[in-house]
Amino acid sequence: MTRITADTRSTAPSTTDSYADIVARLAGAQKKRAAGAPAYSIYVNRKAGRYLAAGAYKVGLTPNVVTAISALFTFSGIAMLAILPPTWWLGVAVWLALAIGYAFDSADGQVARLRGGGSPSGEWLDHVVDATKISTLHLAVLIMVFRHFEFTNPALYLIPMGYTVVAAVSFFAMILNDQLKAAYGHKPAATDRKSSPLRSLLVIPTDYGFLCMIFLLLGAPVLFFAAYTLMFVANAGHLMLASVKWFRDMDRLGATPVTAD
Repeated sequence: MTRITADTRSTAPSTTDSYADIVARLAGAQKKRAAGAPAYSIYVNRKAGRYLAAGAYKVGLTPNVVTAISALFTFSGIAMLAILPPTWWLGVAVWLALAIGYAFDSADGQVARLRGGGSPSGEWLDHVVDATKISTLHLAVLIMVFRHFEFTNPALYLIPMGYTVVAAVSFFAMILNDQLKAAYGHKPAATDRKSSPLRSLLVIPTDYGFLCMIFLLLGAPVLFFAAYTLMFVANAGHLMLASVKWFRDMDRLGATPVTAD
C-alpha cells in the first residue's frame, strides 16, 4: 500500500530510456524501508512493483491507470472468492489475482516518482482502493464460508467478521498516524527508518502479501480456515499491542509544539 501515487498532470515519460535504465533509476531512488515493514512487502512485492512500474512508465501509463489495473486484478480475485466454490484451482487463481493486484499497488507510487511526484487526487484514489479491498476481502471470505463450509459452531462465522474490523481499523490507524505526524511537523529520525530481517519476519502475519498466499489452501477448507484463523489472531494481537504504542506516540506529539519551517 503506497503512500504517494498518481499524478495525471506530470510530464510524459521519456521515450529514450531503456527498460533496464528505468529499472535502475527506480532501484536507485527506492524509498528506504519503513521500520518493521514485513518481509513479503520488502523483498518480493516492492521488487515486483519496480519491474511493473518500469514497464508502465515505458509505455506511458499514468499512475492512476496503474491504480485502476491494480483494482481490476484485486477485485476480480475477491469476486471469485465470493462466487465460486473453494477448490485448489480457485485458490491459485485468487492468489494470483490478489498478488498481481498488490504488485501493481506498489507500482503506482513508483510510476508517480518517475514522473516527478504524486498528487492529492492520486493519493486519495490509492487509499480508497486499499480501504475497499481490505474490507471486502474478508467479507468475501465470510460469504464463501457461509455458502460452502459446514460449520457446526456458528460462532466461527465471527472470525472473518472480526478480521474485517481488525484490518479496517489497522489501515485507518496507520494512515491517521502519518497524517497527524505530518500535521505536527514530525520528521522521522534516521533510526525510524531502520529495519532488520528478523523484525520483518516476525511481522509476516500482518503482511497483506502473506495473507494472499493463504488462499492457496482453499482446496483443503479445514486447513485454510485454520491458517486464516491464526492470521486473524496474530493481526488482532498486533493491533492491540501497536495501538498502545501509537497512542503514546500521539500523546508525545501533542506535547510537542508545532514549528513552522
